[in-house]
Amino acid sequence: MSYIKETIEKLKQTSPAQVEFYQAVEDVLESIEPLLEERPKYREHSIIERLVEPERQIMFRVPWMDDDGKIQVNKGYRIEFNSALGPYKGGLRFHPSVNAGIVKFLGFEQIFKNALTGLPIGGGKGGANFDPKGKSDAEIMRFCQSFMSELYRHIGPHTDVPAGDIGVGSREIGYLFGQYKRLANRFDGVLTGKSESWGGSQVRKEATGYGVVYFAQCMMDDQDDSLDGKRCLISGSGNVAIHAMEKLYELGAKPISCSDSSGTIYHDSGIDLDLVKRIKEEQGGRLKEYLETHEDAEYTPTDDYPEEGHCVWRYEADIAFPCATQNELTEKDAQALLENGCKYIVEGANMPTTQAAVELFIESGVGYGPGKASNAGGVATSQLEMAQNASMLRWDFEEVDEKLKDIMSNIYQDAKRTAEDFGHPSNLVLGANIAGFRKVADAMLEQGVV
Repeated sequence: MSYIKETIEKLKQTSPAQVEFYQAVEDVLESIEPLLEERPKYREHSIIERLVEPERQIMFRVPWMDDDGKIQVNKGYRIEFNSALGPYKGGLRFHPSVNAGIVKFLGFEQIFKNALTGLPIGGGKGGANFDPKGKSDAEIMRFCQSFMSELYRHIGPHTDVPAGDIGVGSREIGYLFGQYKRLANRFDGVLTGKSESWGGSQVRKEATGYGVVYFAQCMMDDQDDSLDGKRCLISGSGNVAIHAMEKLYELGAKPISCSDSSGTIYHDSGIDLDLVKRIKEEQGGRLKEYLETHEDAEYTPTDDYPEEGHCVWRYEADIAFPCATQNELTEKDAQALLENGCKYIVEGANMPTTQAAVELFIESGVGYGPGKASNAGGVATSQLEMAQNASMLRWDFEEVDEKLKDIMSNIYQDAKRTAEDFGHPSNLVLGANIAGFRKVADAMLEQGVV
């Protein structure tokens, strides 16, 4: 058994039933085999064995009272995975699917994503199996306050700086920060994604969606291609998807699909972004309502999705942007995209493509941007928010947006250059994994056995 396979098997014994975590670890470790052969020192110092184990895992109960006066109990998590490059940094996810394996996969991915930004931040992730949907503002406030009543003792601007993720937007960040401030008696940059009126950064809300489009633009520039006139498939209709569509329109492309947990909208003439924003951000509604305004659009409920796949990937288009959730793009979906002439797949979500689909994309030679590189714009701008908080300054929209664009270009060039150095010039998965791993591993070597 190879060193990498042996490490993964041991991990399965010590962290049982955490399938998404194993998938994330295998993706990285199998990519870095060429580097391990070149640098035996990593094995001598057990860098991999240390890297796959979080530095700290925090699990706690979150009791709260609903509007009917009944006590509810959820489970909270914070995985402080690796601090070799800086304080732990990564979002909080509030969703019924959250468990230890999901949080660990997200935290592990975050280590390398954050390393690729070139900014001084380590990797972490957290959340709870709490569903904000259908809850009143008062219920969400009480939950956030209870969650932070435990979490506050483990975080800090130089220790661990959480942000938002699925189910955690500006409302939740506000309630979490208010409780932190009350308990810690400090007003500091302990959370990012704050309101701009009290320490937040411009572009933070848009950053992940804008960043994934900037990354796609870099990929296309290398092929003497451009976004102008391109038809784009988008999954999701949350923050990432909405701002990816916004930037695509700005750069001359046409998004023609989006989705939510109930179904998919396909609009051949182009998604009405203002309408999607109104339905999802203002009304908290379902995309099916889109048909009330646009009868020429198509709506497919999830019950009618194709077997082993998602209907959003079954239309003809030039570029696909999976922006919803993990493992949403299957091998069957990948085959459909390739058959329909899709030339680029650029990930806006964390690990949205199954391993079999990733392998198919790499074998086919299409442009494939892995999430740990292409969706790093959100965490990069979070660090820019931390920098503004630390210096008590506020940068304007254009300045932050330009910094974001430069960071995404640097991430692309770093991944591309590394892939070329290791003899696989078009494999950005290998390039991103090796580039991110090498930065973290070298820092761990220099800091000793800690």
